[in-house]
Amino acid sequence: MENEPLIECKSVWKIFGDRSDAAIRAVKERGIGKAEVMQEFNCVVGVADVSLGLGKGEILCVMGLSGSGKSTLIRLFNRLIEPSLGQMLLHGEDIGSMSLERLREVRAKKVGMVFQSVTLLPHRTVLENAAFGLEVQKIDKARRHEIAGAALAKVGLGDWLNRYPHELSGGMQQRVGLARALASDPEIILMDEPFSALDPLIRRQLQNEFRQLSKELGKSALFITHDLDEAIRLGDRIAVMKDGAVVQLGTAEDIVLRPKDAYVEDFVAGVSRLHLVKAHSVMHHVGDFQSRQPGVNPATLPAVPVDAELDTLIQLMTKGHQDSVAVTDAGKLVGVVTLRSLLQGVRGREPTEEIAL
Repeated sequence: MENEPLIECKSVWKIFGDRSDAAIRAVKERGIGKAEVMQEFNCVVGVADVSLGLGKGEILCVMGLSGSGKSTLIRLFNRLIEPSLGQMLLHGEDIGSMSLERLREVRAKKVGMVFQSVTLLPHRTVLENAAFGLEVQKIDKARRHEIAGAALAKVGLGDWLNRYPHELSGGMQQRVGLARALASDPEIILMDEPFSALDPLIRRQLQNEFRQLSKELGKSALFITHDLDEAIRLGDRIAVMKDGAVVQLGTAEDIVLRPKDAYVEDFVAGVSRLHLVKAHSVMHHVGDFQSRQPGVNPATLPAVPVDAELDTLIQLMTKGHQDSVAVTDAGKLVGVVTLRSLLQGVRGREPTEEIAL
């Protein structure tokens, strides 16, 4: 995103172990990997030289296999763990140099967090659980209940205020956790695999609700997941991690069409492109098309906008028995999708120079 990041990490490392400084030097100077660090220094690489920022109103999904460093990374953003090297900045302020009082203020008012296990207090009502963070801030009871009640209404639990956690389903408990985070009106919400233990149908429902709610409220979110489908559904951008490092950062469309290495390519191999890849990514520019197909006038072809999905293109070509479809941007002809480039898009490939099928 083009806006200045609200929160960012700059060349951040987290290596667990007594010889972390020596391990970092060895990684930098000799390029040794995670296994070698463990063998030589008895240290575990959590995060390795990560630099990324979270923009205003953005959902950034961080994904990777177990042990890739994603959960370690999210805990560095609010200093639940200390970095071994590098800076974490909030509006340009170094989180690592904050006093404990200032850090508590940031956690209470600026950066909310929702964990995989929501950990509700069993002897407190839904309303009291959602208001707990405000209680810690010593906000008046009537006021905190008013705020927490409004947050619960936003997540669809307005009729459950006086219930107790044991009366709620897993998905409803996660909604309480989200309401608790929203009640303090943070700029940034950190989400550590909050939906991973839920049934698929409930999970998809909460994913859609969370994205819609975060956009409506203008919240920025760092969302940790091991599920690429979830990252695609939620993320404005996706960061793919391996062995503590970010190996690729970009939109879902970028990552699916242009994986940087075999690790990322394996991740995206089974993903359906039909609703992910757009016409602008599989089109040939008008000049290229006309130079190779001089007998076809692109202006006479059926047209779609640049953000039309592959599924739309397939329907148009099959119903109209078309071999090519024009692509327009604000009414201006900008490219042509051929049957070949469409098939390449379905396979997760960018169009080649060869245009004719």
